Amino acid sequence: MALFELLQDSPSFLLLTVGLVGLMVGSFLNVVIYRLPVMMEKSWRQECLEYLGQDSKSEEPEEFTLSLPRSSCPKCKSPITALQNIPVLSYLFLGGKCANCKTAISARYPIIEITTALLSIVVANHFGYSLEMVAALFLTWSLICLTMIDYDTQLLPDSITLPLLWGGLFLSLSSLLVDSHTSIIGAIAGYLSLWSVYHLFRLVTGKEGMGYGDFKLLAALGAWLGWQMLPIIIILSSLVGAVVGSLLLITQRQKRGTPIPFGPFLAAAGWLTLIWGDEIIKQYFIFSGLS
Repeated sequence: MALFELLQDSPSFLLLTVGLVGLMVGSFLNVVIYRLPVMMEKSWRQECLEYLGQDSKSEEPEEFTLSLPRSSCPKCKSPITALQNIPVLSYLFLGGKCANCKTAISARYPIIEITTALLSIVVANHFGYSLEMVAALFLTWSLICLTMIDYDTQLLPDSITLPLLWGGLFLSLSSLLVDSHTSIIGAIAGYLSLWSVYHLFRLVTGKEGMGYGDFKLLAALGAWLGWQMLPIIIILSSLVGAVVGSLLLITQRQKRGTPIPFGPFLAAAGWLTLIWGDEIIKQYFIFSGLS
């Protein structure tokens, strides 16, 4: 109880604690970002083999989950010890290389850990010591995970988007962030808005402009933030997506016709709206002369 009182009475201690927790969560997110798509692929392969009436046991001899097998160097396969898995510090201590074979370790691992910690601190500073902060942290961590998975694989796993959607609807029963009426309409409008755009685009061009995971993610954001915030999320994500896509084409880092995942832009816009949505609306009304 003394710890909770200290967190409530000392904003500095709260931010420090949340930052440290964010580092540890970021380390776990690195595991989820890498392993969950592999688990999905293995599951799909097994289902296909079962459908074809083939023996799937010999195809997947080793159990692969978020905890098994133990993390190891992808090159020399040496196990990563607990001391070598301390967020950020282990990376710096090892010089960004495997302790055994000295193969370079991607800098994205500490970057994700630091980013998770920093965004968590922003959330804690904005909401303070409250249940709203806890809920916003969960949403933030989920959005980071979805962003990186979609960036890597162009997949938005149902195992994250659907619990996020139902979690937002459940929280609305207590009106923690928004009330149930606002949340339910937000979920419906979020899904149907992109669903309509998808089918209209396909009807006009004969191509698929986005995936169903994007519909579910916007539905989840609508459930968490309410239908009033959906226009901001859509506008912000579309603007950022257009700018980033144009820059990639100009710099020739992306070939024309190559799909660009929209999930990261939705997630970023959703998080910005979570923190500064009301201020964005206020500034818009002032700028447009409506206030």
